[in-house]
Amino acid sequence: MPTILVADDDANIRELVCLFLRNDGFDTLEAADGKEALALFAAKHVDLVVLDIMMPVMDGWTLCRELRRGNPDLPLLILTAKGETWEKVKGFQLGTDDYLTKPFDPLELAVRVRALLKRYRIGSAQIIRLGSVTINRLTYKVTKGTEAFSIPLKEFELLYKLAGTPGQIYTRGQLIDQIWGLDYTGDDRTVDVHIKRLRERFEDTPDFRIETVRGLGYRLEADA
Repeated sequence: MPTILVADDDANIRELVCLFLRNDGFDTLEAADGKEALALFAAKHVDLVVLDIMMPVMDGWTLCRELRRGNPDLPLLILTAKGETWEKVKGFQLGTDDYLTKPFDPLELAVRVRALLKRYRIGSAQIIRLGSVTINRLTYKVTKGTEAFSIPLKEFELLYKLAGTPGQIYTRGQLIDQIWGLDYTGDDRTVDVHIKRLRERFEDTPDFRIETVRGLGYRLEADA
């Protein structure tokens, strides 16, 4: 049973979120601020974190950054009253997977949590299937229908990263850090070049598409 850590300084919000998540079959942990959330995360097994932005002691931005530093694949969902576009952009730049504003529909929250957990399970696999396309990280080969072929390493890693979490938005900076490495000193527009090449390779494939999210970055959308 997945465990969800809910970090929010509003006790009523924490109670409401945890109630609906438990009713939906999840275990829950509660934290009143970012520092308490980090301590719980270090002591317990946590599958996903729902976090508020405006918290005392340690705010949600800092908590998100600290969680991402050692856990790049941990699903994070920001739940906050703030809904300005720049805040969403900042959240995605820090590595947030999804964003829900208050007041929220508890049923929608549960659906989003399940979707993030599903993405994470797909992202943890070594073999990803998107319709007729198979991406095998054990052999570093891509199969399209009955045809198996290799593509340049960085293109493969970029495709594998996007395909592992369908629907998740990645900024250029995140993709550079996770695929080219923190010591990369080139132009982050190299991501655009590799995306263009991937689109050309799979332009005749109806199973997925790589979309540009204006002002944010890229995401892969699977049709299946």
